[in-house]
Amino acid sequence: MTILHSLDLEIKKGSIYGIAGKSGVGKSTLLRCMNGLEKYDNGELRVDGVDVKGLSPNGMMCFRKNIGMIFQNFALLERLTVYDNIALPLRCWKYKSGFIDKKVRELLEVVEIPEKINQKPRELSGGQKQRVAIARALTMDPYILLCDEATSALDPKTSKAIIALLKQINRQMGITIVFVTHQMSILRGLCREIAILENGRVADFGKVEEVFRRQSGALINLLGEEVGISMEGCVKSTVLSETAMESFIPRMAVNLGIDITIQGGRSTFCGEKSQGLVIRFPEKDNHLVARYLSGHNVKWKILQPLPVEERKDNYQMALSLIQPEIA
Repeated sequence: MTILHSLDLEIKKGSIYGIAGKSGVGKSTLLRCMNGLEKYDNGELRVDGVDVKGLSPNGMMCFRKNIGMIFQNFALLERLTVYDNIALPLRCWKYKSGFIDKKVRELLEVVEIPEKINQKPRELSGGQKQRVAIARALTMDPYILLCDEATSALDPKTSKAIIALLKQINRQMGITIVFVTHQMSILRGLCREIAILENGRVADFGKVEEVFRRQSGALINLLGEEVGISMEGCVKSTVLSETAMESFIPRMAVNLGIDITIQGGRSTFCGEKSQGLVIRFPEKDNHLVARYLSGHNVKWKILQPLPVEERKDNYQMALSLIQPEIA
């Protein structure tokens, strides 16, 4: 059975790259090929110029030393303390105890849980367990960190905290991060570039904002019903801040002489940019609003109209406004 077909990707050193797709499309298999845990029959997979398939057993061992990995289920040893879980890779490579102690304590500071040093995994929250797993993945000073569904078992608030930690690690340590998930909302806030897999092939790839702007079939298939909301506002913004956009709406309402309301709480994130705003107005004024927005170089798209039973005061249309883009 063939799992991956004709993949062609380049992940730049020091970047945060996302690989998205539904369950069973080959995401985790691709990740395991990257660290040599899975073998592939044809083609080349080069990491820092080294063809993984051509490595000897000793060469593979040294190669894996430079690649850290974190998992959805944390993969911690329940009988060991936090300290011993993090120290385990260093002990396997027979580092001296003084070095191990210094390294473990440094990494606990990096992942911001130094007070948990003597606790066992059963005493930790899910987010704390993942922080321990991240610290353990960093013990050998890897230049690549592979994340396999690393936030799927966490609640949204904890996931956001883990994402912020990974971004901080990337900035401070320059580690290349490859993040695999089916949660496109996670990749949108974390990654600079992404690839979407379908049936073992790359169905779409590129910068995050470009992929969302294209609204390819692969993206729509992945997001399903979320697409009407999740894709709003995902385009590079270099001109108007969100505050400036909000002041733009009242001026438009006055100039057009129509009632327009700003739907709060719907601004979204693409990469590190906060963009997008949703407004509602009478459906009969749709063409008037569209002409005004286009005349002011504001990109927009229509969201699905509200169901009849939810409509109030004849506000039937919703637009997602996207701040102007400069080439």
